[in-house]
Amino acid sequence: MIITDTHTHLYSDEFDEDRNEMIQRAIDVGVSRFFIPAIDSAYTQSMYDLEKAYPENIFLMMGLHPTHVKENYLEELQHVEEELLKRKFYAIGEIGIDLYWDKTHLEEQKKAFRKQIQLAKQYKLPIVIHCREAFDEIFEVLETEKSADLFGIFHCFSGTYEQAIQAISYNMKLGIGGVVTFKNGKIDQFLNQIDLKHIVLETDSPYLAPVPYRGKRNESSYLVNVVDKLSKIYTTTTQEIAEVTTENSKHIFGI
Repeated sequence: MIITDTHTHLYSDEFDEDRNEMIQRAIDVGVSRFFIPAIDSAYTQSMYDLEKAYPENIFLMMGLHPTHVKENYLEELQHVEEELLKRKFYAIGEIGIDLYWDKTHLEEQKKAFRKQIQLAKQYKLPIVIHCREAFDEIFEVLETEKSADLFGIFHCFSGTYEQAIQAISYNMKLGIGGVVTFKNGKIDQFLNQIDLKHIVLETDSPYLAPVPYRGKRNESSYLVNVVDKLSKIYTTTTQEIAEVTTENSKHIFGI
């Protein structure tokens, strides 16, 4: 059984003490494909180091995270463009809008989001969207950028059924992780109305650990708990959940 973690921050300093052991735990339970989102230029070398250590398992994205869109965002976008010229990436991400922490740079976040969508189209890559308390703003940008060559993943989807349908209408898969196991997560109440072909798995580790690890550091091996929960929601086997969601990830990332 091959399980794909489409979103994990394996370079996080929260893994500095046991990174190799943590990755091996994941591989041992079948989680063997790890897609790594970018945050900003400060993390680029750490991402390359990870890829060098696990060339068969690690697949990198490039992008500027919305919470890191500050006064110097144009310089950071320049870094993104320079790295895209140098080598292959599998997605532009994570990108989007985050209004949870700070609304100061909303306009800059919109501009950075739009610019990176256009880069994704230029390089024929998927986008991986970060959305926190910003569905309306995200959909506003997607509406103006929608096209046959716009596709990707709505990372850590936690919206309503209606928002899920709207996200899918923009050629987005829904990234489902630990939130689906939360009592107050709500997405478990309608997810079985969404065809499994629209779903990919993720941890967002070290964040959002699933039950029974909620509140602790998340890691990719815990994705089996998400698979188990989805098998109950969709009344099917864990094998089918793993197979279909991994095939969906291959469709998105091309590998």
